Amino acid sequence: MASGTINPTRMVLNQLKGRYRTALRGHKLLKDKRDELMRQFLMVVRRNRELRLRVEEKLSDAFSALTVASAVMSPELLEQALLYPRQTVALDVTFKNVMSVYVPVYDFKTRDTDSNDIYPYGFAQTSGELDDAMAKLAEVFSDMLELAQIEKTMQLLAQEIEKVRRRVNALEYVMIPDLKKNIKYIVMKLEENDLATKVRLMKVKEMVLKQAHNYEY
Repeated sequence: MASGTINPTRMVLNQLKGRYRTALRGHKLLKDKRDELMRQFLMVVRRNRELRLRVEEKLSDAFSALTVASAVMSPELLEQALLYPRQTVALDVTFKNVMSVYVPVYDFKTRDTDSNDIYPYGFAQTSGELDDAMAKLAEVFSDMLELAQIEKTMQLLAQEIEKVRRRVNALEYVMIPDLKKNIKYIVMKLEENDLATKVRLMKVKEMVLKQAHNYEY
């Protein structure tokens, strides 16, 4: 609000002081929220780095074993062995609140089969490398799911951090300085008005004394 458009009255001054106190409290709360979001975000980033390295390593091992299996088995036999999966997976998605940000929590369960039976083929005509590849892929699945959860959490936290940062900056660099400037302007105007009123009262008193005593200073 530009100072020139403000009505410099005590009522407006009290309103601006109330807004100023509210802005200061909001600024502190938002800064605390931003700092806590940053702490949570850095924790998630570290976990993401660990998971990504582990997932990449396990996938590399699984693909290596699958490459060897495809070399010793015919393409038709390999395709037939993997054509009908043994397991089906049910994925549940819930949400948890992290500093007013609802981040997903993924949970999966195998169903309609023995959770330990991951091989959709018999062992007579397949290679041991294919068994290794299947075992490694089954092992890395939970890490991949957690990695997807972590990366979505990172995205949501980053968006919230940016939103809170913009609000903090708006309060810190725009709203609070404007309120301080306007409050100072009104205080100065009120002091000028008080001083002008005192001068007028003194002049009136002087005129009254002149008329009462017919005395001129």
